[in-house]
Amino acid sequence: MRDLVLPEEVEVYRDRSWRREPERRVEDVYTAEQFIESVGFCAALTDSRRPGPSLFIAVCGRRDAHLPRNVQKDPESSLTWTLKDEIMRRGKVYYAKLARARATFIAPRLIPYFHVLWGVPQRKEGTLLSPAAKAILKVLRKEWELATRDLQQASQIAERSQFLRAMDELQRSFKIIPSEVVYKPFSYIWTLAEGRFPEELNTQCSREDSLREIARAYLESAAMTMRGELARTTGLSAPDAGLGNWALVDDDFAVRLGPGVYRLKAVKTSNSA
Repeated sequence: MRDLVLPEEVEVYRDRSWRREPERRVEDVYTAEQFIESVGFCAALTDSRRPGPSLFIAVCGRRDAHLPRNVQKDPESSLTWTLKDEIMRRGKVYYAKLARARATFIAPRLIPYFHVLWGVPQRKEGTLLSPAAKAILKVLRKEWELATRDLQQASQIAERSQFLRAMDELQRSFKIIPSEVVYKPFSYIWTLAEGRFPEELNTQCSREDSLREIARAYLESAAMTMRGELARTTGLSAPDAGLGNWALVDDDFAVRLGPGVYRLKAVKTSNSA
C-alpha cells in the first residue's frame, strides 16, 4: 500500500470538515468550540505535516498550513495560542496533553471513550501512577487549584524534569488539566479533571465501544483513513486502531478498501467500486 494518495474528493471533504477553506476558517473562540465539537477531537498546534484535524490549520483556513519557526511573530500561530487559552478558561471542551504528550482538544461527547482507553481508575492509582504523580495528585486534591511552581513546591519534587514528566503522566491519565494561564510571570493554573467534567469521567462504557466511537468520530470528519493514520492521530496502537475501524465495517458505517484503508460508506470516490 505504498505511495497511496488520497482521492481529491476526500481532500475536498476534509477541506470542509477540518475548515481548511478561507471562508470557513476559525476566527474566534465560539467557532473554535464549534469546530472541536464537529470533529470530536483535534490537535492544538499541528500543521499539514501531521495527519488529522488541528486548531492551527482551521485558523489558517488552508490545506498547506505550516508552523513557522518564529511562532511568536506569526499572526495565525498567535491567534491559535490565544484561542487555546480562551477555550481552556471557558472549560466547554477538554484540553490537555494526552497520548504521546500531544496537546489535544476533546468534545465532551467523546471524553468517556478517551477516558476508558487512557484514564487510570482511582482504585489503581497506587500501582499504576509513579510516586511523583501520586505526590502531585495528593496536593491538588487538597488544594484544588495551584500554579505550576506552587504545585511543584507543595509536592516536594525538587527535580524539574521529574516534575514535568509526572505532570504529563497525570494529564495523560485524565487526572489533571490546565484551567487558566497567566503571563506575568508565565504559569498554568492546574485543577482536577473530575472537577470540570464529572459526568463525562464517570460515564461507564466498554473498551470495544470506545475504540469504535473514536474511530467513528475520526472517519466521519476525515471521510477516509489511510494505513496507520488513525493510530498516528490518536496515539492508539495499530491493533487497537484496526479493531476500531473493523467495528465500523461491522456496523455498515465504513468500507474496507485494503489493509488499513477505510472509507466512510456514505462518501463515494472516483475509485469506488
